[in-house]
Amino acid sequence: MEFATFILAAQRGYHQSSDSVIRNSIEQAVASEQAGFDTAWFAEHHFNNYSLIPSPLMMVAHCAGLTSTIRLGTAVCVLPLYQPQRLLSEIGFADIVANGRLELGVGVGYQQFEFERFGVNIDEAPAVFSEYLDILLKGLNENIFEHDGHYEKIPPTAVSVRTVQKPTPPIWIAGGPARTGRAYRDGHNFFVTAFHDGVETLSTLRATIEKAAASKGRNVTDAKISLLRCCYASHDEAEIISYLDNARFQRRLSEALHQRRQQSHDGYLLQETPTQQDLSFETMRKNMPIGSVNRVIDRLLEEIDILKPDQIALQTQLGDFDQNTMLRQIELWGDRIIPAINKALDHAQI
Repeated sequence: MEFATFILAAQRGYHQSSDSVIRNSIEQAVASEQAGFDTAWFAEHHFNNYSLIPSPLMMVAHCAGLTSTIRLGTAVCVLPLYQPQRLLSEIGFADIVANGRLELGVGVGYQQFEFERFGVNIDEAPAVFSEYLDILLKGLNENIFEHDGHYEKIPPTAVSVRTVQKPTPPIWIAGGPARTGRAYRDGHNFFVTAFHDGVETLSTLRATIEKAAASKGRNVTDAKISLLRCCYASHDEAEIISYLDNARFQRRLSEALHQRRQQSHDGYLLQETPTQQDLSFETMRKNMPIGSVNRVIDRLLEEIDILKPDQIALQTQLGDFDQNTMLRQIELWGDRIIPAINKALDHAQI
């Protein structure tokens, strides 16, 4: 089983500076390598405090100089907000400075507020995503490529800065069933999340994945699956409550953006408001791998058995959760949780 950290770089309020949020996120990526995680993923969002990473490829390039073994990934580059010709060279540059450690995650995007400020119609995002991914695949696989599509017309073009990994870095796709189907069709990997739901949602996800694979004539194991999950292990009740509070804060913001509500009173800081989707802390603890170390290990093993992912991506930087406490959590996973899960999985295969 692979393990990753998913670093959102959130800012819960003005008591956190953007400088501290970014530097904390970088520190978590470095700590993830030291703890033995396989990958550090970086999100992409714009114009609000939900996430302060405008370019995950820039985070990859920076962290490449501070690490040596951990793979560094984009989760995700929101393709409709890019010019794909330029993105091709930036992908190549990031993979070069990372010495071939880039994991390329791409997605459609869902925040209308962001799209409006880039002058992109969010209703066309799925179609734009599909065409831009076609362009990326041409540029990554061909020395000279051209494209004649609905959104882009590109004459014969050479990309001078090419990836170290051949023919391409591993490509990961985020999105619903349609994108999962494309992942199976084209041989890519994909992200899934159960948000704050429990094993029932994971069972539904597994059925959806199996259906998508079958629709493309593929085996489920032909693509790698990464499960983005809120997890926290501690015997300290105050720590657990703080993590749950920040996880619910993050979900409230995500729902507000997904439902296309007005951003905030001051045009930047999102207002945290309760929603109908809110779960109690008690329900969240029941649904997710949160609690004692043994509880987290046992619950993750149960979830792995249901969903059968190839990677668990731990959500770290949520809201204003204490940085030193999170660094200790990352270390705890490396010392106890990851070895215990892999040992149990090894025994299960004997």
